[in-house]
Amino acid sequence: MNLTNKQKQHLKSLAHPLKPIVMIGSNGLTEGVIAEIELALNHHELIKVKVSTEERETKQLIASAIVRETQAIEVQMIGSILVLYRQTTDKKISLPK
Repeated sequence: MNLTNKQKQHLKSLAHPLKPIVMIGSNGLTEGVIAEIELALNHHELIKVKVSTEERETKQLIASAIVRETQAIEVQMIGSILVLYRQTTDKKISLPK
């Protein structure tokens, strides 16, 4: 599923007041972390993940791995905060056309 710019802007505005649900620390991206992200996406559809690492390339690699493993869409990455969206069957968030 590809998002239009208008849909991404809408999701960014919805994500702004959210706090990170999952935080990736010194242990990196583990199966347990992926499971937590899956659970959070199933429950919320739109989540923030905090990636605590200094290197930009490492952050991007972790973000790519999360997107690949969870089949979610990367809405944006600002600093160490990654915003993810994955639509559920309930469709809690209605996207503009």
